[in-house]
Amino acid sequence: MKNRIVGADSISAQKGITLIALIITIILMLILTGVVLNITLRRKWLI
Repeated sequence: MKNRIVGADSISAQKGITLIALIITIILMLILTGVVLNITLRRKWLI
């Protein structure tokens, strides 16, 4: 019989989900940054 760690697959799946959530969060923050900079520079608030 093979020794198998119980729950190893679920831990691996959780790490995958966490990585995907991190990537999605970074992409959303980049999009929001672009929108805010676009609005700010158009109205010349900073310049």
